[in-house]
Amino acid sequence: MASRASEEYVLKDLTYKSAFELTRGYKTGRFSPLEVLDAVLGRIDECEGRLNAWRLIDRRRARRRAQASAARWAKGTPCGLLDGVPTAIKDVTETKDWPTLNGSLAINASGSWSVDAIVVERLKAHGAVILGKTETPEYAWRGITESELHGVTHNPWNLDWTPGGSSGGAGAAVSSGMVAIATGTDSGGSIRGPASFCSVVGFKPSFGRVPVWPASPMMMMEHCGPLTRTVRDAALAFSVMAGGDARDGYAIQEAAPNVLSQLGRGVKGLKIGFSPDLGVARVDDDVRQVTARSRKIFADLGAIVSRVQLNLSSAYALSDVVCDPIAARIRRRLGVKARKLTNAALLRCANRGDAMGAVDFLDGEAGRIELRARMAAFHQKYDLLVAPTLTCAPFPVGHDQPPHRESSDGEFMATVAPFDLTGQPAISVPCGFSTAGGPIGLQIVGPLGSDALVLRAALAFEKANPVGSLRPPL
Repeated sequence: MASRASEEYVLKDLTYKSAFELTRGYKTGRFSPLEVLDAVLGRIDECEGRLNAWRLIDRRRARRRAQASAARWAKGTPCGLLDGVPTAIKDVTETKDWPTLNGSLAINASGSWSVDAIVVERLKAHGAVILGKTETPEYAWRGITESELHGVTHNPWNLDWTPGGSSGGAGAAVSSGMVAIATGTDSGGSIRGPASFCSVVGFKPSFGRVPVWPASPMMMMEHCGPLTRTVRDAALAFSVMAGGDARDGYAIQEAAPNVLSQLGRGVKGLKIGFSPDLGVARVDDDVRQVTARSRKIFADLGAIVSRVQLNLSSAYALSDVVCDPIAARIRRRLGVKARKLTNAALLRCANRGDAMGAVDFLDGEAGRIELRARMAAFHQKYDLLVAPTLTCAPFPVGHDQPPHRESSDGEFMATVAPFDLTGQPAISVPCGFSTAGGPIGLQIVGPLGSDALVLRAALAFEKANPVGSLRPPL
C-alpha cells in the first residue's frame, strides 16, 4: 500500500502537469479528469488561504464538467484540445452564472450574469474544466493585485511579494499548481507582468487575434491571452481562444494561425535584436544580468543576435494619454456607482482624462501610429526583439512600485507598455532569478501577426533554459 506521503506527492505531481501531459494521461487512462480535479481542489485548499488568488471557486460546476469530461475520455470521444484541463478566468471577463466584478465594489454581484465572453464559450466548447475566477485590482488598473474588494494577492515564490498585476490572481494560481491554464488581459502589461513575477509563461497575442466580447472597458487597448506553465500550453490555449468573431468589431476576422504546427522549428537563422532596457530610465542590475544571458542562449541555438539601441521611453507617457480618457469613461458610465471606486491610480487617470480634450486624445493616437511605424521599421531588420519583461524583480505587497526607487505609479512596467500601444504579439518566459530569489522574465516581441513566430522562439528558449520547470517553495 502506498504511504500517505507518496499519495500526497502523486497528487501534487498531478497539479503541476501541463495541459499536454494531462490530455495524454486521459487518453492512455493513467488518470482521469476527476482525479486531476480532486488534486487541484486539494492544492487550492492547501494554498489559497495564503495566496488569495481566487475571487470565486465553483466546485459543484467544476465537478460536473470533470465528470462529463471523464465520460467522454472513457468513450474515446474528447470534445476538444483542453478536455478535462483545469482552467481559470480572470474576473474582468464575463461568465454566465458567475458575477464579473472587475475587482470593484462598484458592481452589484446580484445581477443576471447570463452571458459568456467569447473566450469562455470557446474554452467550454473544448471541454476545459473551469473552476472559477481569479483576482484582479479594480478595473485591472494597477501593476499589482490588491483592492478594497478582495484584499491582497500574494506571490507563491514569497508571500511577502506581489504577484504583479493586473492578472496577478491568474499568475499566482498557475504558478502554485492550482490550474494549468488561466486567462488574462493585457492593456499595459497585465499578462506579461504577473508572468514575470510568478515565473510562468504569459502570452499577449496580436491585437484582435483573440476576440473580446462583451466589449472591454479598455476598448482598443485590450488584449486577451493565456498564462500557463509552459510555452506549449500557451500555444494550445491560444489555438482555442483565437480566431475571428463578428461580435468584436476590433477582431481579426479570420481563422487563427496554426501555431502548434510551427512550434518546433527553432530559431536558427533568425535575426534577433536584444535591448537591455528599451531606453527606459532604470532597469535593476539583477534584471540586466539575468536577461543578458539570453543573448548567448539564442546565439547557441543558431540565431543571429545583435545588441540594439532602441529607445521606447516615451511610450509609457503615451500610454497615459491614450488610457486616461478610458478611465474617465469607466467612471462616467458607472454613474452614481462611481462613488464606490477606491483605486487611487484609476481615479487619478480619470481626473486627467476628464481634463483632456479631443485633440489631446487624437495626439495620443497619432503617437501610436508613429510608434507602430517605428517598430515596423525595426522588424524590417530584425525578426524578433528580446528585452526584459519588467524593470525589476517582485517587490513587497502594499506598494504600487518598487520601494527601493522613487517613481510614478507602475513605472516598473515601462518595458511592457509599448507593445500594447502597437498591438504586437509579445510573450514573457521565465529567464532566471534575482539574488533575493525573485523570478525574472524575458520578453520576446514580434511584428504584428507573428504570433506563431513568437511562440516558436519562446519554446526554443524554454527548452534551452528550463528554469520555468522549478516550483515555488509554497
